[in-house]
Amino acid sequence: MFRADLANFTPLETERLLIRPLTLADAQDIYQISSDDAVSRYVLWDTHRSIADSRAFIKQTLRQYRMGEPSSWAIQSKETGRVIGTIGFVSISREHACAEVGYSLGRTHWNRGYATEALRCLIAYGMETMHLNRIEALYDLNNPASGRVMQKAGMLREGVLRQKVYNKGHYVDVCICSILSREYRTRKAQRAVAP
Repeated sequence: MFRADLANFTPLETERLLIRPLTLADAQDIYQISSDDAVSRYVLWDTHRSIADSRAFIKQTLRQYRMGEPSSWAIQSKETGRVIGTIGFVSISREHACAEVGYSLGRTHWNRGYATEALRCLIAYGMETMHLNRIEALYDLNNPASGRVMQKAGMLREGVLRQKVYNKGHYVDVCICSILSREYRTRKAQRAVAP
C-alpha cells in the first residue's frame, strides 16, 4: 500500500552522499550549480542568473516541503559538506503508486558516479519506504549521459516520446525509463546472494 510523508522527509545516506531537505543556507551552492548553462541545458528550469534566483528556488521548495508535495532535495557530498546537486520527485500518483524522479548535478561532479548513487538511493526509498510500484524518469535524447545514469541505477528504457517536452524554445524528443517494484526486489535479492 502506497505511503508517503514528504512533509517529514528523513535524510538518506549513501557511501558518499547525504540526500536531505534544502535550506536557505544552501543558496550559494545551488547558485554555483544552477548558474551553469551546461547544467540547465536539458532540464526544465532556466539558468540562475543571480543568487536571488537560487534563493527563490529554495523558498519555493520549502513551500513544497510544508505542503507535503513532490520536490527536490539536496545531494550533499559527505567529504566536503557542500551541495553538489539536487534529486527528487517531479510528480507522484498516489492512486497508481507511481512517481517520476528528476535530478541535476554540478558539472564538476559529472562522470564520478554521484548521480547513479543518488538515484539508486531514491529508488530504494521509493520502493521500500513509499511502497511505490513504479518509478520513472525522462531524459532528452540529446543527453544520453542521463540515460546511462538511469540504466546503471536499474531502470529499463521503454521508448521514445516524440516532441513530448517543450524546453528552451523548442519541442524535444525524450526517452522514458522505469523500474517496477518486482524488478527492484529481484535485483536486491540477487545482490544479497552475490559473492
